Amino acid sequence: MFNNKLTKTLGIKYPIIQGGMMWVSNAYLAANVSEAGGLGIITALSFDSPEKLAHEIDNALRITNKPLGVNLTFLPTLKPVDYDSYIDVIIDKNIKIIETAGRNPEKYIDRLKNSGASIIHKCTSVKHAVKAEKIGCDFVSIDGFECAGHPGEDDVTSIVLIPKTVDSINIPVIASGGFADGRGLAAALCLGATGVNMGTRFMLTRESPVHENLKKHLLSLNETDTVLVERSLRNTLRAINNNHAQKIIKMESKNASLQEMAPLLSGKNGKKAIETGAYENALIACGQCVGLIDSIPSVKDLIKSIIEESEEVIKKLNIVNE
Repeated sequence: MFNNKLTKTLGIKYPIIQGGMMWVSNAYLAANVSEAGGLGIITALSFDSPEKLAHEIDNALRITNKPLGVNLTFLPTLKPVDYDSYIDVIIDKNIKIIETAGRNPEKYIDRLKNSGASIIHKCTSVKHAVKAEKIGCDFVSIDGFECAGHPGEDDVTSIVLIPKTVDSINIPVIASGGFADGRGLAAALCLGATGVNMGTRFMLTRESPVHENLKKHLLSLNETDTVLVERSLRNTLRAINNNHAQKIIKMESKNASLQEMAPLLSGKNGKKAIETGAYENALIACGQCVGLIDSIPSVKDLIKSIIEESEEVIKKLNIVNE
């Protein structure tokens, strides 16, 4: 039922991808997702040197010999990132699936493709999906407004954005933003996607490195417990509604500059929260699908339940997925 271009091309059993999440998508989580039949992805820039990324990939490969991906996010930073050296590691470790995000990855496409890698570009609008196809990406992962992290500035929900993207490009589309269970996977397939990318749902698994106190807090949240910050900077971010987020929203209401807000926007705050569980003092990316989550299962049990539920939904609808 789930044998499609996504699973065939990437060599995975199920069309479920664990997206690249800063500080969260490490070797242990990613390897266990891949072992369970999905695609696990390690986030390269969680590691402050290419050497540390190489070590993390080695750790993952000791757990699984199944397909594994690496996320490369291209963003402007005060300290320039040596992307070529990170790519050296990815190629050296024979990683054949790359998830790119952020700015246009065109500069690096040829080198990655020449290594035999498939490229999944994550974007938030149809026009960016069209561009991704044009520059040679193999898949587009389209982020709806419900997603954790950066949903873009157009505020288009997944139920509209996914089919619009499918209609606008010829390469396969992966649905991202709002997906947490088998009903979501079935819905994504009905909308024309070849699979789903999930971040928030994988944060709430036993293998996730997120501190138990933060996991318990996330488990208590509803779909209305996220907020949008950085709108004034046109760098919109969806995060849990906590004291830290409210401080930023208040500063934005007073037209604060990037420089004034910069200490509150530092990713180091989020890293500390993930490690310590002190969730009130950092921006913690979280999707609206958190309201659908009521358990912290193992990755294996989560993927199994999603597949079983989606199969049941599809059978009830009398839909045949070719």
